[in-house]
Amino acid sequence: MFQYTLDNKRYHTLNYFFKKKFGQKVMKVPLDVNAPCPHKQNGGCIFCSNRSKANIIIDTQNIIEQFNNTKSILEKKWPNSLYIPYFQSGTNTYLDVETLKDLIEKLLRLPKVVGIAIATRPDTINEEWYKYLNELNKKTFLMIELGLQSSKESTLQLINRGHGTTEFTNAIKRLQQNKIFTVAHIINGLPHESKEDMLNTIKYLNHLGINGLKIHMLFICKNTKLAHLYKNNPFPILSKEEYIDIVCEQLSLLKDSIVIERITGDPDQEELIAPTWVIKKFCVLNDIDKMMKEKNYYQGCKEKSII
Repeated sequence: MFQYTLDNKRYHTLNYFFKKKFGQKVMKVPLDVNAPCPHKQNGGCIFCSNRSKANIIIDTQNIIEQFNNTKSILEKKWPNSLYIPYFQSGTNTYLDVETLKDLIEKLLRLPKVVGIAIATRPDTINEEWYKYLNELNKKTFLMIELGLQSSKESTLQLINRGHGTTEFTNAIKRLQQNKIFTVAHIINGLPHESKEDMLNTIKYLNHLGINGLKIHMLFICKNTKLAHLYKNNPFPILSKEEYIDIVCEQLSLLKDSIVIERITGDPDQEELIAPTWVIKKFCVLNDIDKMMKEKNYYQGCKEKSII
C-alpha cells in the first residue's frame, strides 16, 4: 500500500496529511467574504463565471454564521473533527489586511479551529500581506492557495490569466521562505493544450517545491468568455477517459511529498455547458483509482526519472 494514504489510494491524500499532523480528522470549511478580483477590470479569466462558491452554504451570512452552519452539517457525519476555515471565493489578499485579520482572529478563537486557509492570486500579495502571513503562520497552521492553471505562457495569455509563471514562482518562493504551506491550482483541458503541456505543468511544480496541489477539469460555463470562444471557435474537450489517463500520468510524475487536495471539480450543474461527464464526480474518482492500480502507478513512481 502507498505510504501516504489511509484510504487505499495511490496518491498522497489530504486526509492522511491532516491525520498525521493533527492526530485526527480535519475538515476545511469554505467561506465567502465577498473578496473582489482585481483582474476583473482587465476582463478576468475567460473561464470565470463569477460563481466560485462551491460548497459554501449561505454566503450572505456573516463569517461566523457561515462557519458554524457548515460545521454543524459536517459534525453530523464526522463528530470528532477539527476545522480549518477556508477563505475560498475571490482574491482574498486584495482585501485590506486589517479587514481580513479581524475575521481571522475571530475564527481562531472558536473551538476546534486549528488553522486558516486563504485562496488568492500570486500577483496580489503585497509586502504588508507577506508580513502578516508570516506572523499568522507562526500563530497557527496556514495554507495559502494560488491559482496557476498552466505553466504554458501562451495558455496563460489565451485564458487572460493576468500573470505568468514568473509571478507565480516569485510568490511561492516568498511564501516558502517563511515555511508557509503552499497549494497550487491547475486546470486540465485548457484550450489547445496537449497532454505533454499538462505533464510539463507538473514538472514545473515539482521543481518549484509546492506543498499541495488541486487538479481541476476545465468547465465551460454559461455567460463566460470561454463559452463564447467555444461556440464560435470550437476546441477539443477532454473525454472522461482522456482526463483520467492524464491525471494518472500527472500523479506518477508528481513528487510523493506533495499533498493532493483535489483531483476533480464540482461544477454548478445549472451553469455547466460541457463536459457533462464531470457531474459524476465519484465515478471519475473511482476510475482514477482503477487506472492507477491497473498500471501499477503510485504518486511519484516516475518522478526520479525526470529530474
